[in-house]
Amino acid sequence: MASDAPLYKNQVMLLSQSFFIKDNQAELQLHAHKYDFDFRFFNEVWEFVEAVVCDRGHSLFVIDLDALHNMQSDMADSRKTLMLSELLQRLPQDQSYVYLQSARQGGRFLLQQRLVDSNCLAYAEKPIANDVLVDKLFNLFVQRKRGDLVRLMYLGEPVGLDDGALMHRRLEVIHHADAQTLHLRVKELQPDMVLITEAEYARTEAIVRVLKKNIEADPVREIMLLQRHPDAGVTERALHSGFDDILMLTDPGVLASQLVNRANKIRINKDLIGKDRATGLLNKVGLQKKAQDLIRRAARENRPLAFGVVDIDKFKTINDTWGHYFGDIVIKRLALTLAPSMGEDDLLSRFGGEEFVMVFWDCTLEQGWEKMDALRQAFGAIPFEVKPGDVRRFSFSGGVAAYPEYKSENELFLRADAMLYEAKQGGRNRICQRPAG
Repeated sequence: MASDAPLYKNQVMLLSQSFFIKDNQAELQLHAHKYDFDFRFFNEVWEFVEAVVCDRGHSLFVIDLDALHNMQSDMADSRKTLMLSELLQRLPQDQSYVYLQSARQGGRFLLQQRLVDSNCLAYAEKPIANDVLVDKLFNLFVQRKRGDLVRLMYLGEPVGLDDGALMHRRLEVIHHADAQTLHLRVKELQPDMVLITEAEYARTEAIVRVLKKNIEADPVREIMLLQRHPDAGVTERALHSGFDDILMLTDPGVLASQLVNRANKIRINKDLIGKDRATGLLNKVGLQKKAQDLIRRAARENRPLAFGVVDIDKFKTINDTWGHYFGDIVIKRLALTLAPSMGEDDLLSRFGGEEFVMVFWDCTLEQGWEKMDALRQAFGAIPFEVKPGDVRRFSFSGGVAAYPEYKSENELFLRADAMLYEAKQGGRNRICQRPAG
């Protein structure tokens, strides 16, 4: 297939000579492609080290420790076994590594200590199923991403947090002064965490119950009490009221570190729950939350939105004719066609199967149609070599709706989906839109 964009943006570099890995390369690759990354296999240390040095920051580096027994040292005595210390000396020190080890190796605590003190990103015990290994490596890719902004709503007197430094670490602090309007502000901005000082809680004990009992409340939002001094009675009442945790204000720097650690976990969980693993795009769950947030923002700022739904034409025929693996490649290539055209405030989701959803910020119905039609033409121009000498091109159909003509995320989707159906019925390979009325 001809294309400038690589099909998989991330890769795993694996140093191994073991029977377990070598006989499973094809299966490992197949699983990895479903998670938007690719494997490169190495059986020589010098080649592996060279690849690590040349990497541009999109890779994980995995070392099978059993390979050491089959790699000749280039030291003077030419031992057949490469010592771990020699390997660690050769590895670039500005990178971190994932180590695969046997159960016997895993039982030696001093070895574990040596690994975790030597640029170890993670370690895993073999035997490990290929699909499990790939899933765990995908999780490491997610953890290394800078990720989305996490939002903290703070109620109470300032305690010395450095809001700028926290923003640099992707944690936005929003200060609010009035306990009796906090629930309205939380509903409007949908923060991931809420931190309430004990002074504010003492003045308005019902505050957390008001936040929690709202049927639209985010069930994974963390609401925390900030105490200056330990008080078992206050702690017990706060937890009984619905607070998720109690933080102690010992030092602003310590508090900031605690909040950043929580934000990192929230961010990872949101990525794992809200992202499609094969394309890295939002999935249905992730889209719903972000689309609702974008609609609320559009209402506040009086901006239009265009909401588009697209579906690959005759996708079942593609799968039946050339196989599901080829169908996955067509889906991946469509994702790579759509993603570069999305603005910073736009949303792109693999909604399910071969269906994608786009939300364009500050965009009218007509402008949304123009953007989607340009993408339709770009995708239709991509040549797919289905077999040597046999090149095909594929298409998608789409429908578009607009806010504020349609007010909610559900209304926008249903209208755009109806327009998609009209495009399919009208002959496919087209984008349909009609003003409401």
